[in-house]
Amino acid sequence: MKITYTEKDGIFYPNLALPEQTNYPIGKYGRMRLDFLKKHRKGTYTTLLMSCKLHEHLHNINEQLAEIMGTRILKLAVKTGITGKLKATEQIRWVGKSRIFDLM
Repeated sequence: MKITYTEKDGIFYPNLALPEQTNYPIGKYGRMRLDFLKKHRKGTYTTLLMSCKLHEHLHNINEQLAEIMGTRILKLAVKTGITGKLKATEQIRWVGKSRIFDLM
């Protein structure tokens, strides 16, 4: 591996750069994971960043949690009786029951 250098003020700096990474879309849960890694798991964050696996990791976390939350919301809706029929017939009651999702 041949490293090139740039001279500035008599000091030679290596020309280093990270390889191009695949740009995965990162949603809410991926951003939450990124914030957690930066604040509480700096070593893991640095390792993922330097190995060019950070975006892939955040994308995977986002996908997994989005699926889990979608499943939980459906189960909670069925459990509490929130249905399309309830929305069509008793909108006030439907809104009252739907407020539980605001807490998530």
